[in-house]
Amino acid sequence: MTVVVEVPEELSARVPVEQRGPGLDRDSVRLLVSRGTRVSHHAFVALPRLLRAGDLLVVNTSPTLAAAVDGRLGHADVVVHFSTRGDDGRWAVELREPDGHGTTRARVPAGAPAGSEVRLAGGARLVLEEPLSARGERLRWARVSRDVLGVLRERGRAIRYAYTERDQPLSAYQTVFALPSADGAGSAEMPSAGRPFTARLVAELVSRGVQFAPVTLHTGVASAEAHEPPYPERYVVPGASARLIGAVRAGGGRVIGVGTTAVRAVESAAGADGVVRARAGWTDLVVTPERGVRVVDGLLTGLHEPAASHLLMLEAVAGREAVDRGYGEALRGRYLWHEFGDVHLVLPR
Repeated sequence: MTVVVEVPEELSARVPVEQRGPGLDRDSVRLLVSRGTRVSHHAFVALPRLLRAGDLLVVNTSPTLAAAVDGRLGHADVVVHFSTRGDDGRWAVELREPDGHGTTRARVPAGAPAGSEVRLAGGARLVLEEPLSARGERLRWARVSRDVLGVLRERGRAIRYAYTERDQPLSAYQTVFALPSADGAGSAEMPSAGRPFTARLVAELVSRGVQFAPVTLHTGVASAEAHEPPYPERYVVPGASARLIGAVRAGGGRVIGVGTTAVRAVESAAGADGVVRARAGWTDLVVTPERGVRVVDGLLTGLHEPAASHLLMLEAVAGREAVDRGYGEALRGRYLWHEFGDVHLVLPR
C-alpha cells in the first residue's frame, strides 16, 4: 500500500522555471534530498557537491515528440495523443476531449468501436483497432493513412495537461540529453527528471568525477489518471553503458537513475545476478518493493501525482518510511510538482 498524497493546485508548476523570472535557467529549480528518512533542502545547482567522484548518473536520451494532434471523431472534436509505435507500424493512441483552452478534459469514452475513423488535422485518417492491453481501453492500436512522424512534425504539439498555463515550444520539453533516434522514434511525454540539467551543470559534474551512462526508453502517455501500471515501452541499454555500470558498481560507486524511465530501462537489462548486459526491446517491468532493485542505488526524480507505479519504484529504492517523509517535506516546503517543477534526490541511508 503506497502513501496517498493530495497535492494543492497552487503547487503545480504552470510554466518552465526559466519563465518565472529574470536570470533563471533550467537548473534554478529546488532539490529535495532524502537519505533514508533524513531530508535536506538545496538548490539544484548544488547537485555536483552532493554527489561523489565515482558516482554514475544513468540518463534517458529519448527525445520528446510533438505527440498531440487535433482531429474529428464523427461530429466531435478530439485530441489524439500518439503514445507508442508498434513493431508492425501501428500506433497506440489515446483520444481525449479538448477543453477549448489548448489542453484536454477527460479521455474520450471507449465506446468508439474498432473501425471508427478519426480525421486528423492536415487530412490524414486514423482507424481505431483493438485495445493495447487487456487491462483497459484507454490506449488503442490504430492505423494511420500517412507517416505519423510526418504528421507530428507538421501538425503536432507537445502533450500538456490542464495544470500548465499555456502551450510551450517543443524545445521546452527536450532535455539536454535528448538525441534524435535513427528511426525518428521518441517519447510521447518528456523524461522530465533530466530537464533541470544544463550543459554548464553537466560539465561541472564531469569535472568533479561524476560519470554518465546513456540509455533510451521511449515513454508513452502518462498512466496516472487511471493508476494502472505503465504499458510496455521500447528501450535500449547500449553495451558501453552496461559495462560502465558494472565497472562503477565493482569500484564502489553509486548508480543513480535520472528518472523512473532510466531506472526501468537499466533494471530491465539486469539479470537475476544483478549484472547489466546490453539489451534492446520492449519492457513491461514494474519495479516494486517486492521485486526490489538490482542495480540502482539512488533515484533523481520529479514530484508527480502519486501514480501507483511511481511510488512503488520509490519504495523499492528507499523504503516506505523514506517516501512518506520525503513527500511530506515536499508539501511542507511548498515544492512545485509535475514536469516543470522541483526535483527529489533519493540516496541510500
